Formats: sequence, C-alpha cells, structure tokens
Amino acid sequence: MPNVQRVDSKRIPNQISSWTPVICWSRMQAEGGQPLHDIIYRKELERQANEGVFCWGVGNAPNRCTSGIARSGDDVDVLFSIMKSKPKAVDSAPTSTLIWRKFIDYDGQERTIPNGSLVTSRGESSTGLKRTHFALFCKSREPLVLGDYGSFDHRAYRNLGEVGGAIGPSQVTALLRRTGKEAKDGDYRINLKAKMFGSYWAKLTDPILMSSEKQKCLSRLNTAASLTLSEWADFVQYVRANGDNAETPFGNQLHLL
Repeated sequence: MPNVQRVDSKRIPNQISSWTPVICWSRMQAEGGQPLHDIIYRKELERQANEGVFCWGVGNAPNRCTSGIARSGDDVDVLFSIMKSKPKAVDSAPTSTLIWRKFIDYDGQERTIPNGSLVTSRGESSTGLKRTHFALFCKSREPLVLGDYGSFDHRAYRNLGEVGGAIGPSQVTALLRRTGKEAKDGDYRINLKAKMFGSYWAKLTDPILMSSEKQKCLSRLNTAASLTLSEWADFVQYVRANGDNAETPFGNQLHLL
C-alpha cells in the first residue's frame, strides 16, 4: 500500500453521519503506468488549473441514475479508498496508454474535457484495444492529499436504484446509498475525498494513443517536477494534441529529473 499522510483526527468529522445521503465510492490504485502518488500529484495540478475541478478516470460504466442526479445537481460526496490488492501489471506497466479528450455529458452531448485535465488509461483490454473508459467529474476546495480520513464500511451500503444490490467484488466504482449501520472500523479507509461536479460520472470519447516520447514525459511527471500552473497547462495541451512536438513545451526540465 502507498504511504498515506496521517490526518489529525480532531479535524475529521463523524463520517457516519456527515456524508451525503448518496455517495460515490471508488477504489484506486496505479493506472496508465503511473503510481498512485504521481496520479494524485497530477490531479492536484488539474484541480488548481480548473478552479477546483478534476477528472478521475474509472473503468466501469456509471449507474443509470447518475444522469438524473447530475442534472438535478444533488450534493454527492466522492470517497476514494486504496485497493487492498497490488496493482495489476497491465495497469502499472501497460504496453500502451490512451489519452481521452472528450466526454458525453448528462444530456448526451459530446464535450471536450476541461482544459487543465489529463485523463489516461491503459491502451489494451482483454479483447484488444481498449474502446471504453469513464471518468468521475469532481470538485474540491481543499488540496488533494492522499491521507487517512477515517474508516469506511462498504457492507453498510447498497447500489443506488430499484434493485439496490450489494457492491460486487469487481465493482471498483459505485453510486451508493447507506442502508445499514456502519461499523466504526470498516474494512477500508477513506484516503481521498471530494464532491461530484458537472456531469458527475461520464463516458469518455475521442482517445488517441500516447506516443513513447509523451509516455516518457508523463512517467517523469511527479512531485520532483514542481511545475507551475502555466507549465502544467502547456504540458496538457502538448500531450492531448495529435502528433509529437520536438520537445516538451518547457524544454528539458522533465528529462533532467
């Protein structure tokens, strides 16, 4: 498990009573060739560049209730927990990586993801080239910190909707409603939190294959890079563009790390 920052328990509210009636729970780990700490660093740059908004890529499709909840603007907490298992080789070291550039909003319209956002995924699936991917649209007023924000008892929750089934073992991300008493010491910890925003949970479109040069730059993009927001914006534009430039928009900074 990645190291997480200890958070002062006096600053943490009583989670059992403080979360919104509907929550989105997602388990996270390495993805698209980047370790979790580097992903959090990248998402924090996104958050700053987009006035609090960031996009979190997920592999499974949204609950059918999602578009209606997003359209109504209901307040929904997003809780992230680190997976108990180690990341799969296909996620930590994929043979190819995709860059996703557009999404389908809650009205069915295709739109470009926010300018400061960079959403990637592994390029392959069990049947060949990966053709579908999704993203949570989140907002946070506070910096994104991989920490310990308390216990989460997933057994006290059921999937939102008429059936209201239990959370499946392969269901990495789910829209949930609490239906039972939550234990004070659940099986998972809350390691990151935010609010749902905009289209909440949407299908991504318009992927391009990441070149080896861009992949090298992304693999070096970590806390040691210390990018300014302007440099981050230039980097996102460079990576999301078709084709390759001779060098990254801020010279050899990443190559020297």
